[in-house]
Amino acid sequence: MLVRTPDGKVDIRALWMTRGTVRAIEQRLLPGKFKIVTIRTYKEMAEAISNMTIRGAPSIGAAAAYGMALAWIKGEDLDKAAKVIKDTRPTAHDLFFAVDLMLSKRDEDLARAADEFADTIVEMCYKIGQNGSGLIKDGSKILTHCNAGALATVDFGTALAPIRVAHRTGKRIFVYVDETRPRLQGAKLTAWELLNEGIDHAVISDNAAGHYMKDSVDLVIVGADRIARNGDFANKIGTYTKAVLAKENRVPFYVAAPVSTFDLKIKNGDSIPIEERSEDEVLFLDDCRVAPKGSRALNPAFDVTPARYVKGFITEKGILKPGDISRRT
Repeated sequence: MLVRTPDGKVDIRALWMTRGTVRAIEQRLLPGKFKIVTIRTYKEMAEAISNMTIRGAPSIGAAAAYGMALAWIKGEDLDKAAKVIKDTRPTAHDLFFAVDLMLSKRDEDLARAADEFADTIVEMCYKIGQNGSGLIKDGSKILTHCNAGALATVDFGTALAPIRVAHRTGKRIFVYVDETRPRLQGAKLTAWELLNEGIDHAVISDNAAGHYMKDSVDLVIVGADRIARNGDFANKIGTYTKAVLAKENRVPFYVAAPVSTFDLKIKNGDSIPIEERSEDEVLFLDDCRVAPKGSRALNPAFDVTPARYVKGFITEKGILKPGDISRRT
């Protein structure tokens, strides 16, 4: 991804391995501060995934692979490391896919295997961008929810990948960026990426999406954390609302994700586990309490959108209909 610094633009990944450690962008500090953290053990990696230093399904997958590599480098029990890492975030399928892949390669050089896995994610995201950019016309206005850009996918993005390709090929586009409560990944991260890329955009409150879909939005593109065999999918809380609004307003609704996000073991969305996170994420905004003392909060991190709302899945293998999933992934 392109990042503007006092010394000019630099091209950097969300995370990478170097000299037996993993370096990662500290996403919780963005956009106010750009900081690279060093992760030295699989336990530190598990904590980084759990506390959302590293977030986004494909980036979590890469982090899981690198966590297994860190355990391998230090000669630690890989099965124990796998359990610790798998216990961090229950919804994102890429995490489980990556850990199982590393376990299947336990007799190989896992540092190299993890690098290859991360490289594969980036390659898939670039293909997603190519395959989806044709959906975007010159002058298109696009709405997206949460952050499914380079930060969430090691590099380039899923939902932002077609937008990046369309912009780089000269198309004039505008992006409505849902703020995405409660952690504001849209306002803090997606807007930061678009600003660095030079793509025209505006942050909107989550509740304003329907207002703009009524007569201003041409298409919606979101990412996904887990996609069931029938096309039901889990994504950041609020995605289901956007899909229903898009259907009501006849706005095409697309999901961008690599095939590693498809969980063919799950028949439908009823079987997707939904992570419940701390109520403090809802009750506080940064360090400021926004709800009365004594009030409690409910904080599901994801919701499940039924396949009937999805126009298509933008993947590295092309644009798939929900009925294509079992046959082409």
